[in-house]
Amino acid sequence: MSNHDDSKLTTLKSGTTIVGLKTNDFVILASDKKSTMGYMASDLETQKVFPITSNTALALAGTVGDAAQMIRVLKMQTSLYENERNKKMNVKALMTLTSNILNANRYYPYMIGFIMGGYVTGPELYSIDAVGGSNETKKYTTSGSGGEFAMGVLDSKYKEKMSKDEAINLVCDAIKSAKKRDVMSGGDKIDVYFIDKKGIEFISKE
Repeated sequence: MSNHDDSKLTTLKSGTTIVGLKTNDFVILASDKKSTMGYMASDLETQKVFPITSNTALALAGTVGDAAQMIRVLKMQTSLYENERNKKMNVKALMTLTSNILNANRYYPYMIGFIMGGYVTGPELYSIDAVGGSNETKKYTTSGSGGEFAMGVLDSKYKEKMSKDEAINLVCDAIKSAKKRDVMSGGDKIDVYFIDKKGIEFISKE
């Protein structure tokens, strides 16, 4: 698991490709590294996937201020929950909390969308939109400006049973496809967060 400074949230912008994938044994969240400001690539080393607990992470697409605020709130709330109850918050509960926060602000919405993945009693994967709509994902999902390009690769190559390496290669291929065709996605590397019963493992791929 990699430790990342929350200050890196300040570079996040809306152009992005994020991918979530689930098998019976694990969940993967992955993203490109490029952030944009208008028509300029403002950063090629942007973090877009953030661990919230030791076993749950969020991949996000959206504006910097809203993303930073949501990450801080969710980390604070999960920390309070786990300290008070001496147990981990499950993935569905964190998804519901996130959805409720977004829905409560639907008239002045946070301009963000999430892919949430984690493992407590088993792998779980959810997509959450800017006004709190959520959907449990059985196989894979994408979001961001390059999501449609990534989805095409996942549609054609996903298998019910994949090894860790096969699944990582697939999400990387999906993001590479988006980086090739979507002008808002890019960067030199791909961030991959592999989550199973052991916790979160961060992997940086070229």
